[in-house]
Amino acid sequence: MHRSPINISLRAVLLVTTILSLPAAAQAADAAGKWSDTIAFSGHAEAGIAFNPAAPGNDENVGSLMTDRANQVEMNQLFLTVERPIDSSSNKFDIGFRLQGNFGTDARYTHSLAETDHLIHSRYQFDVNEASVSMHLPTKMSFLDSVDLKLGQIPSPFSAEVIDATQNQLYSHSYIFNFGVPAKSTGALATAHVNPMLDIYAGFDTGVNGGIDSRGDNNGNIKAQFGFGLNNLADGKLSVVALTHMGTENPTNYGLPHTMRYLNDITATYKANDKWTFVTDVNYAQEDVTNSTAYGLAQYATYTLNDNVSFTARGEMFRDNGGWVVVNPGYFDSANGQRGLPVSAGQYVGPHTTYGEFTLGMNWKPGFVPKAIAGTVVRPELRVDHSFNDSKPFNSSSTSLGDNTSFTPAVDVVVPF
Repeated sequence: MHRSPINISLRAVLLVTTILSLPAAAQAADAAGKWSDTIAFSGHAEAGIAFNPAAPGNDENVGSLMTDRANQVEMNQLFLTVERPIDSSSNKFDIGFRLQGNFGTDARYTHSLAETDHLIHSRYQFDVNEASVSMHLPTKMSFLDSVDLKLGQIPSPFSAEVIDATQNQLYSHSYIFNFGVPAKSTGALATAHVNPMLDIYAGFDTGVNGGIDSRGDNNGNIKAQFGFGLNNLADGKLSVVALTHMGTENPTNYGLPHTMRYLNDITATYKANDKWTFVTDVNYAQEDVTNSTAYGLAQYATYTLNDNVSFTARGEMFRDNGGWVVVNPGYFDSANGQRGLPVSAGQYVGPHTTYGEFTLGMNWKPGFVPKAIAGTVVRPELRVDHSFNDSKPFNSSSTSLGDNTSFTPAVDVVVPF
């Protein structure tokens, strides 16, 4: 595979930065304490079950990835994290890092290519969720307050949801998160804090879920992401982040032309008061090789009853114009398809379909759990998916073509430690 000079330089920068980061971080630590005192260790475990009264013959909840197995208990995540966070508000140089690993069923869909994606041959797999170095670079420029730079393998900043279960309000994920944005990237991302109201994002990487070696970049071409953030709007209640990822994503092994893919997402968060928070997520994806598009809108509303109980509703519409976006892959199909390797014959590809889903969930922090796991959250939810055209993608089996509606009540437990 041909590797461009830019791509080779990217690998060199990442390697050198990683090797040099720890001594530099030690020197950047506050004089009031040792550098080792600023390192934090944490983790969490998540397990749950997504029921499906239709008991589909293929045991799949179509439209979901992390909750794709019907009527089966899963340990979705076992996260371990070691990190030294940076202080983005400081007027001094700061450097930190984060190393975060995950073992569980979610790892099937979050792999950086050619890294641990065939390490374990089962539904339970291991993934490096993040391996990055962060730097805070204050400036004395009148038009720029500071720059935060992150290098390495980075979870995607796109969409209203993230991989880490502790940062989401619901157990199941939106179509936008599952199919409309990258899970991770390998490269560099800079956030320029122009002023308290405006941030500018710019970076380059090896592609959607790309890795760091020649197998992890499926066509050897560099990709880019960029956008902006607006903060402290509407008396500090509203923030907006708009991002684009663009590049040639088609694997060379498939013999496809290296045409462009564009992934675009806008997330707006409005905290009306101490009780109500509203989040709007708008997504648009374009794949030039198939001349097709996908787009969606998800609206979230969260009501906080008290410190232990909150309720979240999510309503979403997602249009897959080409039938190339919404899939339910097998254990290795997600990474294999992106790398240009064969996928299983049973991989489901939906028709041209407008999908809708409505999910109502609760976050409950039991007060009786031991102090060591006091942040434990139980998250029951009720979810309905529907196809708004003639397709019947849900609950298919060898004897049935499926339904246009799926009902999947679910519950998970997230235990921090």
